[in-house]
Amino acid sequence: MKIESIIRHCLTGIALFGLLAIGAWAQSSSGTQTTDQQQDRKDLHQDRRDRNADQRDINRDRRDLNKDRADRNADNRDIRHDNRDIRHDRTDLGKDRSQLAKDNQQYGKNSAQSQAERKDFRTDRRDLNHDRTDRNKDVRDRNADQRDINKDKRELHADRKDRNKDQRDINKDKKDLHKDKHGK
Repeated sequence: MKIESIIRHCLTGIALFGLLAIGAWAQSSSGTQTTDQQQDRKDLHQDRRDRNADQRDINRDRRDLNKDRADRNADNRDIRHDNRDIRHDRTDLGKDRSQLAKDNQQYGKNSAQSQAERKDFRTDRRDLNHDRTDRNKDVRDRNADQRDINKDKRELHADRKDRNKDQRDINKDKKDLHKDKHGK
């Protein structure tokens, strides 16, 4: 009977030990799910922050793009005005040239009227050169603005790409969180 009692106690002890092991295993696996859920929540929070930061970058790039477009359009207007001024200066220069030829023929090259026409001719030539310089500066400004526009478009595209990637990460983290919570 003693041996039966010892065997019974051993079997009871083994059964209790087995139950404790199964309970410990069940607790550790539910703790892992909680850790997974916490990690997924952290990932979700960080991805939302990243997405919002990317959206702010997109908005900033849009504002820059619109400002650069306005600058470029203003430079195009200035170029058109400068071209108009150049056309008028060329017309004035041609008129002064023909008037100088008439005055030289009528009054002589050293007459007061011819000298006044030469002075007017030089002034118109200076105006023409000044307008050409202005136009060239405006063309350089417009080209710089166009480069800025192209750069802003590239940055806007990259920021949209980042935002979309972050949104996909958010969706994946939500799905993982749901799976961890409901076990599906």
